[in-house]
Amino acid sequence: MSNAPFSPFPVAPSLSADAILPSQPYRQGGSRQTVILIGASTGGTEALRVLLSALPLQMPPILVTQHMPEMFTASFASRLDAQCALRVKEAEAGEHLRPGVVYIAPGHSHLLLKTVASAGYQAELNAGSPVNRHRPSVDVLFRSGANGAGPHAIGVILTGMGRDGANGLLELKRAGARTIAQDEASCVVFGMPKEAIALGAADETLPLNAIAARLVAMVGQRPAALSL
Repeated sequence: MSNAPFSPFPVAPSLSADAILPSQPYRQGGSRQTVILIGASTGGTEALRVLLSALPLQMPPILVTQHMPEMFTASFASRLDAQCALRVKEAEAGEHLRPGVVYIAPGHSHLLLKTVASAGYQAELNAGSPVNRHRPSVDVLFRSGANGAGPHAIGVILTGMGRDGANGLLELKRAGARTIAQDEASCVVFGMPKEAIALGAADETLPLNAIAARLVAMVGQRPAALSL
């Protein structure tokens, strides 16, 4: 007879990004366009507003996974669009990623970066199992960037509870991407950045109000293909 405590609410297993896509070594020969990948959770809606509204239009494609229910992501993207020089929209499956556009993961699906030989990057949506109990998951987005963009990616992990995105940021760094974590003082919840920093996944730890300028400088060091 089991002595395990009974729980009327079964807890789903916490799956890794392996449940959605395998980790694959980055292969040279694909798109060389810079792409920025951002993950956030608790406190992230305001952090994203601060960060994205400080960026100029001349930026590479930006993909964002913010933990948020699906009924809110489209309106969240619309609100950001009204406040930013960049265009901000909810990501659609198969769309070509363009400079000057921010793609927000819809709340019903993981957002992935897909490399297409003839078209650079595309958005891919996957309605598979939650990863780290989240769909969309930051780990999934970051792994897709490590697989498909490698050293041409820039990863940013912002405020949030838990550890989603920490392993993915490490995978990005190991693939040659440059990585940034938001610092503790400017986070609403320091969970996700703290876990990433503890893994050695962050090249730099910066206050929220310094991240936009750093991204602009990074893009200047490795220019994006700005074919607006």
